[in-house]
Amino acid sequence: MSWRPQYRSSKFRHVFGKPANKENCYDGVPITKSVHDNHFCAVNPRFIAVVTECAGGGAFLIIPIHQTGKIDPHHPRVCGHRGNVLDIKWNPFDDFSIASGSEDSTVKIWDIPKHGMMKNITTAKKELQGHSRRVGLIEWHPTAGNVLFSAGYDYKIMVWNLDTQDQVIKNPVKTISVHSDVVLSMSFNTDGSLLATSCKDKTLKVIDSHTGVVLQEANCKSHKASKVVFLGNLKKLISTGTSRWNNRQIALWDQDDLSVPLLEEDLDGSSGVPFPFYDPDTHMLYVAGKGDGNIRYYEISSEKPYLQFLAEYRSYLTQKGMGIMPKRGLDVSSCEVFRFYKLVTTKSLIEPLSMIVPRRSESYQEDIYPMTAGSEPAMTAEEWFKGVHKDPVLMSLKPGSRNSQSIPLVTAREPLSILEPKRFQNCIEQLEVAAIQERLEQKGTKEQKRLEDKSRDKTRSAFSNGCNLSECAPPKTENELLQMFYRQQEEIRQLRELLGQRDVRVKQLELEIKNIRNCPGSC
Repeated sequence: MSWRPQYRSSKFRHVFGKPANKENCYDGVPITKSVHDNHFCAVNPRFIAVVTECAGGGAFLIIPIHQTGKIDPHHPRVCGHRGNVLDIKWNPFDDFSIASGSEDSTVKIWDIPKHGMMKNITTAKKELQGHSRRVGLIEWHPTAGNVLFSAGYDYKIMVWNLDTQDQVIKNPVKTISVHSDVVLSMSFNTDGSLLATSCKDKTLKVIDSHTGVVLQEANCKSHKASKVVFLGNLKKLISTGTSRWNNRQIALWDQDDLSVPLLEEDLDGSSGVPFPFYDPDTHMLYVAGKGDGNIRYYEISSEKPYLQFLAEYRSYLTQKGMGIMPKRGLDVSSCEVFRFYKLVTTKSLIEPLSMIVPRRSESYQEDIYPMTAGSEPAMTAEEWFKGVHKDPVLMSLKPGSRNSQSIPLVTAREPLSILEPKRFQNCIEQLEVAAIQERLEQKGTKEQKRLEDKSRDKTRSAFSNGCNLSECAPPKTENELLQMFYRQQEEIRQLRELLGQRDVRVKQLELEIKNIRNCPGSC
């Protein structure tokens, strides 16, 4: 018996990277020369923030997302820190609010004017003073509004409540002191109840974000982790770092058992830190090395072999840092599923890089754009500090959809009957359910009528792919056979696409109905 390779079907198997042309890049940006292993770039649908090189203190640029081309050397900056800026993060629920951590041991919150920056900003909206050494990492909570985590070189993680009137906050709500060395990375799970960290002492930790208790800890001698990310709702972690032989490596972990990694895969022998980026909507993992020009991407599954290599984007332009665009800022008309912003220090350039799923159809592809995390918080900071957990509020990326009325994530699927419109009176969803019911009834009536006509007229000819089988002879040549085969394949593809779109629509309706059930006051 001959050996055959194992092929797996995936809609993301042919994803490719498309760099922006020169006119759509950001040129002349004085990117920082700091050796700190961070992204140095933050992006949202309105602005790009990038840490810059400056004399004295620390600063970063805020560039409108559509202001491409050559950047004015005298472009206004945010320059209120007394030391170099090490990390910047946009508020996920406010496109005009950004946090920055610096070597001056402070974290500052800045308000950006809606019309863009006309002059330098030197006064912060809030200043967080609690760390005794420089602040290397900051992370916003993914579901609670105005909750910020910061990690410093004093080995502490501090939790801040920004829902206060004080401009200077000196005492954090909570301090997590479970690390014996510098924290290298932080990552939240989907609802923000768990925090994963990697530390310079070669350990990985899974921490309860409310209590600060370490739930799991890994100290693997064969893998030295530098960065770690949660894999959405898969209950797994991905860490990147180096192996025992100093090769760059990826390791997959079970969040409930960090004693042994589920998978280890060597990448190469380069020395740059590999940055992992995970897309929970497509279950794709992107690995971009600092100082590299290439980006590897994989597909993650919950079952073995867990990690499936897809392809590799290669470029001669090496990146120092990376920014990623939130899903709500992508171009769905071109089937874009991810977008990087590469910081190319050798050319003082920011290059957008789009990851695209090749599709022939120009219509909205619902199968590659499921409901995604929106821009509305699921709860307030006060609720979260009381111990409440809530899943993120979801939104649809379909053009013209009601993005303002976002839908909460449903973790457990409940049975749904679409034939009970009386339960949804005075709701908008009742109209959609009634329309679907009416279409189903019309379709059933037409199908019954067609069957009756067919039985009444037994002489009717059968048609397939537009060809009358009683009048057309079977294909005699190989060319005719191939033409018929291609027509059948095209028909099958169209039916599968239609079926996939209807399945996605059914899931959306289920989520909307679940939202109505959970919010009786809106009906």
